Amino acid sequence: MKKFSKFISNHNILILIVSILLLIPSIYFYLNTRINYDILVYLPEKIDTIKGQNILANDFGLGSYAYVMIDTKDEYKLSKMEDNIRDIKGVNEVISIYDLIGTTIPKDMLPDKVIDKLYDDNTTIMMVTFKKNTSDDETIEAVRSLREEVGDASRVSSMTSMVIDTMDLSDSEMLTYIVIAVILCLIVLTFATDSYIIPGLLLLNIGMAIVYNMGTNIFFGQISYITKAIVAVLQLGVTTDFSIFLYHKYMMAKGKMKDKKEAMASAIKDTFQSVIGSSLTTFVGFLALCTMDLTLGTDIGLVMSKGVLFGLICVMTVFPALLLTFDNLIEKTEHKKLFPEFKKIQEFSLKFYKILFVVFILLMIPAYIGNKSYDVYYKLDDSLPSDLPFHVANSELANRFGIKSAEIAIINKNIKQSRVEELVDELKDVKGIDMVLAPNTLVSEDVKDLLPKEALDIIDNDKYQLIIMNSNYEIASTKLNKQVVQVEDIIKKYDSKGIVAGEGALMKDLVTIADHDFHMVNYTSIAVIFIVMLLVLKSIGLPIVLIIAIEFAIFANMACAYFTGTKLPFVASIVVGTIQLGATIDYAILMSTKYLEERHNKKREKHKAMEKTLKNTVPSIITSALCFFAATIGVGLYTKIDMIGSICNLLARGSIISMLVVILVLPALLMIFDKFIMKTTRFKEGK
Repeated sequence: MKKFSKFISNHNILILIVSILLLIPSIYFYLNTRINYDILVYLPEKIDTIKGQNILANDFGLGSYAYVMIDTKDEYKLSKMEDNIRDIKGVNEVISIYDLIGTTIPKDMLPDKVIDKLYDDNTTIMMVTFKKNTSDDETIEAVRSLREEVGDASRVSSMTSMVIDTMDLSDSEMLTYIVIAVILCLIVLTFATDSYIIPGLLLLNIGMAIVYNMGTNIFFGQISYITKAIVAVLQLGVTTDFSIFLYHKYMMAKGKMKDKKEAMASAIKDTFQSVIGSSLTTFVGFLALCTMDLTLGTDIGLVMSKGVLFGLICVMTVFPALLLTFDNLIEKTEHKKLFPEFKKIQEFSLKFYKILFVVFILLMIPAYIGNKSYDVYYKLDDSLPSDLPFHVANSELANRFGIKSAEIAIINKNIKQSRVEELVDELKDVKGIDMVLAPNTLVSEDVKDLLPKEALDIIDNDKYQLIIMNSNYEIASTKLNKQVVQVEDIIKKYDSKGIVAGEGALMKDLVTIADHDFHMVNYTSIAVIFIVMLLVLKSIGLPIVLIIAIEFAIFANMACAYFTGTKLPFVASIVVGTIQLGATIDYAILMSTKYLEERHNKKREKHKAMEKTLKNTVPSIITSALCFFAATIGVGLYTKIDMIGSICNLLARGSIISMLVVILVLPALLMIFDKFIMKTTRFKEGK
């Protein structure tokens, strides 16, 4: 590390040149990294519903579909529009009521349920199927073209429409996220540091680390829009304290050494030794998200852990180069620190530590209850504004035509017609299903021969046949999830390899997997962070105490949602706890390692040791927490996408709660369990 530190200190200009040149490919890769806006694609490939989606796409050309509401019953206009839509790249088939009846079949020969779903007063429903999946680029462009052809985006209802509206809204907000986070962090850092130029250099350093991180995402193929939206602000909030720590070490070393390059070499060495443990806990904490079956966790976890790594690398290389290059300007713009030393908080924490411990024990009860009881929603469109075109289309489709959620059963082609009829009859009896269509029961065999081939190909081929059901229940509702299970049981009676696909089935699996992921991620993050702290701190007792403190902060944070009646998107409920644990455990590590140093190395009794610890760590902890808060709160309050807003608001609140727990509760835990901690900690020889 000594040789590395000296190299960085002696080649600051070279390092800046190389780091600036590296920004060029990073920006290019960042701009060319595909962003995915469909969370359902992160469901595991092994589940039946995804296998069913693949069959629909590959065997039926039903990768996705859209309902189009046309305000006319003029057959000529409809026919012309159908022709135009068929010419759109990516469109597979276009079917309306007039395709079914044509000029040879009386409308009365089709089931009333079919007529009700396709025709109402002066509005005709047209079904458009696409060759590829919902979030495929070709399908997205096809639906954009379809909206233009129809002339009103709110007349096209499809999952792809939701993806498009999410994409447009997210992209329009992205730059504002960064601007808000930077401005708020600049304010905090101006108060926390003693030079007007340092906040700018610090944010420039972190900004470069963010660009490197986002640029290297191209090697993943794509990232989710949630990852893109939150990673920059989280990386800013999580890695800021690394830079502040190096700056403080550098200023201290400058006071002892005449040569600023030697001072910087010393600062780099000391900073690396001090932050490697805390950065490692944050790194593995984010990696714990990779244990989710919903691979969105892997997406966020890999990008965030990579962000911590790039943040650490830039703090050890780019930031020292910036400090040395602009050292004279830093000195000229020095000012008195505007942040107070928070002595009153330190005195309060030390004086009333026993009372604070009792309060901590009492608050555990409501925190635990609230953490277990807050409401979660899974319906993806609930996280978006209700005035978006896809929302308007979905509402009208549901209210006027009763089309809410389609379930598609895929069964073997060779099942006898009599058995299919029995299956259809049984499905019709399922509560909440108001329409069941199968190729052999749609019309009589004689009439079936008169139907256009493209209409039959949608539900029948040489390997499979489809049974299409419409449910009255809302997507992702408890009623629909139970209904899907009931339908699956019925289908399996007639075809053991039968599959229930469609949006309703996908959302049911999403709910099941998300519930599993919530527990898996929480347990994994606690376990891996405990192991890292065990190895870094050389203690058994201390990691237990620290995790208890931060887990309490997480429980209290999530409990706020319960006591305020806030309903959270399921993604936020899964990832926030792990992110808060990985990001804010650093506060606890900083305080506890300083306390052990005072207790063991300097042989101070526990009260005096804690007094010194609080004096040395509270300002740093408050600064780090406020930077994290500043980076996330602005985005949380500004964004119209609740999936992003909820995550940022929870993390902003979580940073403050973790800060308060570390400053007020952790000192009490360290002193009360002092003997246990000291006996279960291995100290270095000679200390």
